[in-house]
Amino acid sequence: MKTLSKHLISLIAASLLLGCSNEPKTAESKTTPISNAKPIVVASKIDTEGGLLGNLMLLTLESKGLAVTNKVAFGVTPIVRKALLAGEVDIIADYTGNGAFLFAGLEQHPDWKNLDKGWALVKKQDYAANKVVWLTPSPANNTYALAVREDVATQYQLKTMSDFGAWVSKGGPVKLIASQEFVNFGGALPEFEKNYAFKMQPNQMVVVAGGDTANTIKAAAQQISGVNTAMVYGTDGGIAASKLVALTDDKNTQHVYAPAPIVREEVLKLHPEIETALAPVFQSLTVEVLRELNARIQLGGESAHDVAHAYLLEKGFISK
Repeated sequence: MKTLSKHLISLIAASLLLGCSNEPKTAESKTTPISNAKPIVVASKIDTEGGLLGNLMLLTLESKGLAVTNKVAFGVTPIVRKALLAGEVDIIADYTGNGAFLFAGLEQHPDWKNLDKGWALVKKQDYAANKVVWLTPSPANNTYALAVREDVATQYQLKTMSDFGAWVSKGGPVKLIASQEFVNFGGALPEFEKNYAFKMQPNQMVVVAGGDTANTIKAAAQQISGVNTAMVYGTDGGIAASKLVALTDDKNTQHVYAPAPIVREEVLKLHPEIETALAPVFQSLTVEVLRELNARIQLGGESAHDVAHAYLLEKGFISK
């Protein structure tokens, strides 16, 4: 999230940069026909959890005897999604809450704040618009959050986003590190600012291109460039270990971002076993499990591939 994903760049801004639109009326693209002999192209976002989820899908499908092409850590969300709709990749992991900003008129739909209802809504919309199928999701919520250094949180009594909003509005010495995605995406920082009545100024932020929270957490923990606040995801494993305090979203402003595999219908029809292979894997990914696995990558220095492989072996999802 992590990735959430739990997780999009402001779709309007990103679309302008990428020269495309992600609204359903214009998002449909001509896809490249495939055959049974063509490998399934597995792609993912470029952040920590994206790499983990991508490798979990890749290794699981490979263990079922399916030919796969590795495009894990392919790019940020709009790039990965554009590639999926164009048929350049076949399966990715995305987050249910992102559906609110993929389809016009649904941004404020109440179902986005419920995992099952949000998944059903995005599944229906994405299939109708793009013939993309959302498979069984994880029960975890990788929503966006802010985490503050423990010493700063203690000094200024920051426990909730309401506390944070009041602190910033009164001139508190905040220095936030966040991805371009988080800063621009309507459902992330702008949503926090609107609901908690504060406004971050450019000189109060360090904006980075990627959404890897391992880097944002490290910057806050080490006070790099004066940073004391970091963009994090609900499933990040490095928050407590890095002596940061995740602030409670006490007004429940954020949508639920449950990760799920999403696949082009054409590919799923050729390989229906994809759904049954991935369902138990994603159902096993609770928030506690994802935090632990992400921590092994973010703090332990293990590769996403090795962590995914060890987890799948331990749980019996693969045999070697």
